[in-house]
Amino acid sequence: MVLKSVGIGAMVLSALAVLAGCADTGSLNGAGRPAAGATATKSLYDRLGGKPAITAVVDQFVANVAADGRINSRFATTDIPKLKGHLVDQVCGATGGPCSYRGRDMKSTHLGMQISSADFGALVQDLVAALDKFNVPAGEKGELLGLLGPMKKDIVEVP
Repeated sequence: MVLKSVGIGAMVLSALAVLAGCADTGSLNGAGRPAAGATATKSLYDRLGGKPAITAVVDQFVANVAADGRINSRFATTDIPKLKGHLVDQVCGATGGPCSYRGRDMKSTHLGMQISSADFGALVQDLVAALDKFNVPAGEKGELLGLLGPMKKDIVEVP
C-alpha cells in the first residue's frame, strides 16, 4: 500500500494521536476505569498498553485507511513504514509515553490540501474501527478524542 500525499499522512498522525488505543488493556476494566489495584496516576500511554499496543492499532488503522474508498484515493506516494513510525511516535508522546514526534506541524503540513470535514470524519471512523478491534475502553477513547479537537482546525480547510 502506498499513500498518495505526505500531508494526508500527517492528517493520519493527527487523528491517530488523538484516538489510538491498544490491544492490551492491562490494568483497565471493561468500563475504561482503572481496575482494582491499578494506580490512578498511570499515564494514558501505560493504561493503553504501551508501544507494542499502539503499534498494533497503527498497523490496523493504516490498513483500514488503505481499504477506505472515501479517502484512499488521496494517498499514493507516502513511505508506509516511515508513516507508521511517525504515527507510533506521535501517539506514544501524546499519551505520556517516552517517544517524541519529530514530524512537521499540522497547520503548515495541510495548508492548501483542501482537506474536508468529510475526509477528516472518514479518517476518524477508520481509526475508531481499529480501536474497536482491540477493545479499547470508551474512557480511553474519550480521553484521546479530547486531544483531537484542537488539531482539527489546523487540518480541515473545507467545511
